[in-house]
Amino acid sequence: MIQKVELKNNQREIHFFRQRLFMGLIFAGLLMLLLLARVFYLQVLRHDHFDTLAESNRIYVVPIIPNRGVITDRNGVVLARNYAGYTLEVTPDNIRDLDHTITEIGKLVEIKPKDLRRFKKLLAERRSLQTLPIRTRLTDEEVARFAAQRYRFPGVELKARLFREYPNIEMTSHLLGYIGRINQQELDELDKNELLANYMGSEYIGKTGIEQHYEKELHGVTGFEQIEVDAGGRAVRMVSRTPPQSGRNLMLTIDAGLQEVAVQAFGDYRGALIAIDPASGEVLAFVSKPGYDPNLFIDGIDTESWDALNNSPDVPLNNRALRGQYPMGSTIKPFMALAGLHFDTRSPDFSISDPGYYTLQGSSHQYRDWKVGGHGRVDMFKSVVVSCDTYYYGLATELGIDRMHDYLDQFGFGRRTGIDLEGEVQGLLPSTAWKMKRHKQIWYPGDTVSAGIGQGYQLATPLQMAHVTATLANGGVAYRPHLVKEVQHNAPSVPQPLFDLKIPAQHADLIRRAMVAVTHPGGTAAGSFYSAAYPVAGKTGTAQVIAIKQGEKYDENKISEYNRDHAWFIAFAPADKPRIALAVLAENGGHGSSTAAPIARKVLDYYLLGKRPQPLKRARMSDEAEGD
Repeated sequence: MIQKVELKNNQREIHFFRQRLFMGLIFAGLLMLLLLARVFYLQVLRHDHFDTLAESNRIYVVPIIPNRGVITDRNGVVLARNYAGYTLEVTPDNIRDLDHTITEIGKLVEIKPKDLRRFKKLLAERRSLQTLPIRTRLTDEEVARFAAQRYRFPGVELKARLFREYPNIEMTSHLLGYIGRINQQELDELDKNELLANYMGSEYIGKTGIEQHYEKELHGVTGFEQIEVDAGGRAVRMVSRTPPQSGRNLMLTIDAGLQEVAVQAFGDYRGALIAIDPASGEVLAFVSKPGYDPNLFIDGIDTESWDALNNSPDVPLNNRALRGQYPMGSTIKPFMALAGLHFDTRSPDFSISDPGYYTLQGSSHQYRDWKVGGHGRVDMFKSVVVSCDTYYYGLATELGIDRMHDYLDQFGFGRRTGIDLEGEVQGLLPSTAWKMKRHKQIWYPGDTVSAGIGQGYQLATPLQMAHVTATLANGGVAYRPHLVKEVQHNAPSVPQPLFDLKIPAQHADLIRRAMVAVTHPGGTAAGSFYSAAYPVAGKTGTAQVIAIKQGEKYDENKISEYNRDHAWFIAFAPADKPRIALAVLAENGGHGSSTAAPIARKVLDYYLLGKRPQPLKRARMSDEAEGD
């Protein structure tokens, strides 16, 4: 049987091939149209956008950190400066084995235990991709040794930068403060205030003191360089440069010589001293003793040093001048006398017979005078000269706490002075309303008696005491205390009075003469100002730290040093034409007459006469020492 074979239909094959070819051409054409559309979109419609991105990949923007402003005293003595040096920086995110890398670095460059402790502290607080210093202030030999081996340490680099330095160390630590590495909270604050762009590349910011308050002026304006780089990231050429603007220099009102003398005059004592020019409010000396080395904080303080400062019983980090709050003691008496005159509660001639104690009507409790047996007949003048407690117990009772509050408030007690530093506290000036609000208690007559001699609830800072003393020296005209005399490129400001209490001339003269007599024979500060070549108006004060029970005698030798009385002295000189007003607080120093007044004498001798003193030595006080 013959099998039938179907022949191939060439026409049909050609037809199908042509259909497939046509469909393929249509598909290819659509793809080409899509490609052309995409090219048009990228090259025409989005040209500017992608051109900018390409330029960004080719151009690298490098911030140029400005030089920080220099700080000098009123005579040009440098208190804070910059110097060039090298630091060894580590980027932990770019290092596989950090411990091994640090060990190998230590074979080339000395890494002390404190450097390692500081590095670990910074490592725990760091932000992502942040570089951290493992060593600062490298010597030229160390720089050369590491540079030769640089290729072995990816993620580690030498950086040349300006270092901040405080040459006077403890002398100005609480005044200047310090700079430190910027933390996240500060970055957030800069961003909130739209200042973050000006801190690109910056690693440091003012943390305390003048460095913090005048950060904007001291920092300057960051500059930028646009660098063209090749595909390997190597710099080819500089495209453009916007130079940085250095921070502005500050001239302080401080006299560095006076500051040094004041620090030395304290000797072994803790405390604070503020000296002010009464005619302008310029702060001539600002001392908080003890101080600390602010250079420790610049690159991050190591744990051991931090613990030593933070756990010291002397609390060196406490700014006693600005934040220390102490009972005023008898330094309040000149102001109390003025209050008595103001309210016509006492006249200059009114006198009392002082038996050595005061008893409230209807009470058997005796409020003792510092002098056993009393001072005899005492008028207002004598009450200031001999610091008679009994006189002021009675005056306070007659005035009442609210009238005392209203008058003292006018001077600035219980209020911040507004000095150009952060963190000032306001002290405490109590009233009946304050006690009810704070303690939910009524005000008792005994509270008023204690307030009359600056004890009880009343608290003041050394800065506040210097401010009110300067106001008293001016006859009631007050100027705001300030620390910066001139900012570079700014016109010097002319101090304007804050207020004028318009103290009657006869009242001011009476208190002035009484305060001058305090420094003469018979006055509580006579021993400290014997043969002074200038007239001084002063007032001693002793402020209790712990209460002594009635019938007991205060014996400092049986009390812990940190529970002993505080010693105060306020003064202005020359008394007839004041050039300086000051407040001295010797913490746990005992009597103002034997401790605080001698410190003041050394400071006044230097400022008015140019004499340099010997430091005050801590000594055991005699039981016969004067009460104030």
